[in-house]
Amino acid sequence: MTEKKARTARADGAEPGKLRYQVVYDAVLDLIRERGLQPGDKLPSISELGELSGVSMISVRHALERLEREGRIVRHQGVGTFVAERRIMMEPSRPGEFLQTLSTATRPADMATKLVHLAVGLPSQGVADALSIPQGQPVWEIVRLRSLRDKPAILERAILPLHLVPSLDQDRLANGGSLYRFLFENHGLNDAHIEQFFEVVQPSRTEQHHLNIGGDELVVRIRGVSFTANDIAFDCWQQTYRACDFIFSISGVGERRLMKAENISPWSVTPFPTVGES
Repeated sequence: MTEKKARTARADGAEPGKLRYQVVYDAVLDLIRERGLQPGDKLPSISELGELSGVSMISVRHALERLEREGRIVRHQGVGTFVAERRIMMEPSRPGEFLQTLSTATRPADMATKLVHLAVGLPSQGVADALSIPQGQPVWEIVRLRSLRDKPAILERAILPLHLVPSLDQDRLANGGSLYRFLFENHGLNDAHIEQFFEVVQPSRTEQHHLNIGGDELVVRIRGVSFTANDIAFDCWQQTYRACDFIFSISGVGERRLMKAENISPWSVTPFPTVGES
């Protein structure tokens, strides 16, 4: 950078080697930290941030867009910009009930559950491979939407072999009851270990619809298989999270047993016709 360009950058509020929007981005984070701002606290206006940082309104808007995508702030047209709720800590490597994977700061009262789909059908080859069952063997498919703080947050899908799980409690699932507690209490199935894959992708249309997000946003999609202590696969599942709302903590690495990345093909289930259908 020439001396003239360096003087111009400093006059515009940008540090040498730093893009202008990054100046605002860092300034907002510093402001939140130094003032001890809490979720819901209002931030300075766009014009005030421009004066504070010495950069253009375009750069300020660019920085705010990035902060909003990352889930650090929320903007309400005509009202202002506010500190966002803290992201939720998830520990997907922890076995057991869904709530046990959430941070202790997330209370059951913060979560609502909607049963989207419950049916018996035939698994795709990918599901059959994951569960180590013949493709013609029936399975349950359960889809539930979890909302946290009145906001759609997690789309869950579980696929269970019918011969291992001959019955389910629809009301319990619809009311947010633990699937894994039911499986243990009624069918003696307990997840001794799990194997899972993570990917950060743009959402499918189904995920967009249920999570109320746009196609240009990102989601974290986790696909996994749960095994008993005898290495019997009893659940292949998928969880899709709004990427900006969560932080993931992973610990404990065991020997990979049955799942291999190169063998993971798409998972789908073909529902059986319901009574009355032709």
